[in-house]
Amino acid sequence: MNTSSVKYIVIHCSATRCHKRYRAQQLEHDHQVRGFRCAGYHYYVERDGKVTQFRHLNETGAHARGYNRCSIGICYEGGLLPNGTPSDTRTEIQKVKLKELISYVRHYFPQKLVVVGHRDLSPDRNGDGIISPSEWVKVCPCFDARSEYNK
Repeated sequence: MNTSSVKYIVIHCSATRCHKRYRAQQLEHDHQVRGFRCAGYHYYVERDGKVTQFRHLNETGAHARGYNRCSIGICYEGGLLPNGTPSDTRTEIQKVKLKELISYVRHYFPQKLVVVGHRDLSPDRNGDGIISPSEWVKVCPCFDARSEYNK
């Protein structure tokens, strides 16, 4: 991947229920079953704050179709309530680790990177220049990453 082409840090959730664990090893296995060499994200943050790096920052990810060559993917464990409703289920330690990872990634790249949620990369179906909730392909990451991390 040409590091100068990176423009985004894309935040994802694993879309797993907050009362069930989805460890990094499970994530990697599930991505390999789908045909990936390894997990498609660069980083994964588990509920307890454990961070796993799956891809080097100079390696193209496989996490956001159409944006993989210009983004770094970070996923957190969770995103669903026990009943399956999408929700911001990040633990306090996940919030801390996400901020630390974003800061680390921004220091790695000389250009200014914009943090977006996976949902923010949905197509603008009505052509008004705004990706509205009705246009989201996925609700991932279940919170507004753009406003939270671009202050």
